[in-house]
Amino acid sequence: MMHNFNSGPSILPASVLQQAAAGIQNFNNSGLSILEIGHRTPLFEEVLHTAQTLVKRLLNLPQHYEVLFLHGGATTQFLQIPMNFLDTHATAVYFNNGIWGKKAIEQAQAFGNVYVAADGSDKKHAYIPKNYTLSKQAAYVHITSNNTVEGTQWHQFPDTDLPLVADMSSDIFSRQLDYSKFSLIYCGAQKNMGAAGVTMVAIDPQAFPTISRPIPAMLHYQTHINNGSMLNTPPVFAVYVAMLTMQWIQQEGGLAVMEQRAIERSTKVYQALDALPAFIPTVAKEDRSHMNIVFTTQNPAWEELFLQRCKQENMVGVKGYRTVGGCRVSLYNAIDMQSVDALVNLLHQCNDDFLKK
Repeated sequence: MMHNFNSGPSILPASVLQQAAAGIQNFNNSGLSILEIGHRTPLFEEVLHTAQTLVKRLLNLPQHYEVLFLHGGATTQFLQIPMNFLDTHATAVYFNNGIWGKKAIEQAQAFGNVYVAADGSDKKHAYIPKNYTLSKQAAYVHITSNNTVEGTQWHQFPDTDLPLVADMSSDIFSRQLDYSKFSLIYCGAQKNMGAAGVTMVAIDPQAFPTISRPIPAMLHYQTHINNGSMLNTPPVFAVYVAMLTMQWIQQEGGLAVMEQRAIERSTKVYQALDALPAFIPTVAKEDRSHMNIVFTTQNPAWEELFLQRCKQENMVGVKGYRTVGGCRVSLYNAIDMQSVDALVNLLHQCNDDFLKK
C-alpha cells in the first residue's frame, strides 16, 4: 500500500479515480471519452453546472455569488485579483504569512499600493501574527488561509467590513466556516478539490468597486462571468474530476465530516510529534494546520534517515518544501486513517532507534 502525503498534486479518493478512469473510456455512455467531448455540448455543460452548484452548496454561499473555473493556477490569481480590484492609486491590505502570501504581495505591488498588515517572517512564518491594524480605506484584505509550506493555518479570520479575499488552495472544503464573509475565494484544485489544471474562483460581484484600468479579456472576471466560465476552452477533464471530488465530499457527509476527520488525523500526528523527543514540530500550537504538518528532527542527521525509512515504508511526499527543508506531511480529505496510523507508528519506531544511537 502506498501512503500518499504529497502536498499537491495530492491524493484523490479511490472512487473518484475509478469514475474518472471510466469517464476517459466512455463518458456517461456517450461512446466518447471525457477527453474528447465538445466543451459547448450538453455533455460538458451539465458537468460545469453541477460543479458550480456543488461549490455553492458545500460552502453554503449566497446564490448571487459567481463560481468560475479558470486556467493558470492560484499563482495567476495573485495578479488577476489586483488587476481587477486595485486601482493605481488605491491600497490593498495583505498579510505576509509565508511563501505564497509573499508572492501575492509582490504581484499586487505592480498594480497599486500594498499595506502589509502583519508579517511573520521574523520567526520564519512559524506563527500567525495576532496584533495588526486594518485600514478602513482599502480596496480589499487578502489572506492565505492555510500556509502549505510553513504549516500554519488561520483559525480566527480578520474582522473587517472590507472585502475579504482568501487563497484557500490547501484547505478548501476541509472545514465549516461562514464562507459568505469572504468576498472572493480562490484555490488551485490539486489538493482537496481534484486534479491539477483548474482554478476555482468564487466571487461576490457586488463587493468590489469598478476600477478605471483597462483589463485584458482573459484576465477580466466580469468577462468570464458573462461567458459562464467558457470564454475559451475550459480544462474539461480537471473540471470533471473536481465535480467528482465534490460529489464524494457531499456523499461522505459534507464539510462537517471533512472537518472532524481532519482534526482526528492531525491530532494523532501532532500528539506523536509532541511526545517524541527525536522530532520537533516547528509551528506555534495555536496556529498549527490540520492540512500540512511541518517538523524537523532533533539531530539534523536523523532527517535523511527518517526520509529513507519513509521510502522503505512506501510513504511519499514527506520531504519538506524545496526552499525550506525539513519534513512535511499533508493530510488532505482523501487520506486514509490507515496511512496516518502507519506514519505515527513509524515516528515511534524512528524515535526509539535514533535515541539508542
